[in-house]
Amino acid sequence: MDEKELLAAERRLQAAQLASDVAALDTLLDDRLVFTGPDGALYGKHDDLRVHRTGTQVIEALHEEDVTALVAGTTGITWFLGTLRGSIDGTPFEARMRYTRTWVHDPGHGWRIITAHASIV
Repeated sequence: MDEKELLAAERRLQAAQLASDVAALDTLLDDRLVFTGPDGALYGKHDDLRVHRTGTQVIEALHEEDVTALVAGTTGITWFLGTLRGSIDGTPFEARMRYTRTWVHDPGHGWRIITAHASIV
């Protein structure tokens, strides 16, 4: 396992977010996921899948400015910086965001996100 494989997983995540691909997101998100949103609230995997499944959150564009990865054994961290455009509950948004994601790797599932944090930059 190396940074190249982890970056590939990060980019699969971005593609799944853009497509609201719930099946792909289900594979990429660990069941124990805890996500700290830009509002400081904590969300779980079921919350993330629900907003994509229902169309509550739609990401129309995602522009990556920078992404960095670090792998230590079966744990990885990615730092994403970029601009997202879409809507939440029908209200348009555009924001420059920083995401820090902690990933775990297991032979059965590959890289999966276990924790994440988002901040508006």
